[in-house]
Amino acid sequence: MKKISLLFITLFMLGCSSNSDWTVLFDGETVAGLRGYKQTEFPDSWEIVDGTLKTIPGHGVDLISEDVYKNFELELEWKVPEGGNSGIFYFATEEGDYIWQSAPEMQVLDDKKHSDGKNTLTSAGALYAMIAPPKSVVNPVGEFNMVRIRVKDNYVEHWLNGIKVVEYEYQSDAMWDLVANSKFKSMPLFAKASEGHIGIQGDHGEIWYRNIRIRKLN
Repeated sequence: MKKISLLFITLFMLGCSSNSDWTVLFDGETVAGLRGYKQTEFPDSWEIVDGTLKTIPGHGVDLISEDVYKNFELELEWKVPEGGNSGIFYFATEEGDYIWQSAPEMQVLDDKKHSDGKNTLTSAGALYAMIAPPKSVVNPVGEFNMVRIRVKDNYVEHWLNGIKVVEYEYQSDAMWDLVANSKFKSMPLFAKASEGHIGIQGDHGEIWYRNIRIRKLN
């Protein structure tokens, strides 16, 4: 069954990736189009290890794309250690001190060992603190998880391991109701940008990312 599942996920990702208009941000050897949050260069708190982009614990800096995006598809894979925690951001600006003050986040997490896993609103794949996945589809610690985030005309989808786990309309009345009942209600910059940077959280300890690519949608 596991082989069949992996084959399905691979075919799914390939089906989503037939267009050639992708920008590769990390191919296992080279980083392109990424820099540190509020920095001009790529930070030395990340290193390339065995084809992955890995944090150096204790020296965390979040990454952002050099370009900004409005309608896009983002694909990548992530792996966490036991108790690990990270996040993938979009519509980020650099107006605040921290990326999460402006950007919605797809949660990256070890659901079993990290305390955030006790609340489905902050579990892996969630729109952090606002929309929970209908079920857990995260792989065990030590295995990579495949992500696809798609945004088209403010309609947002989070996909994890070939399954759509979150969908919502960005900047809709329904979204603002969720914001009003979350910690983000006190953050005036949150979700206000109509386009923004992609971000990867690097200040929460050890994390691995690979096969990072993005394409703009018409």
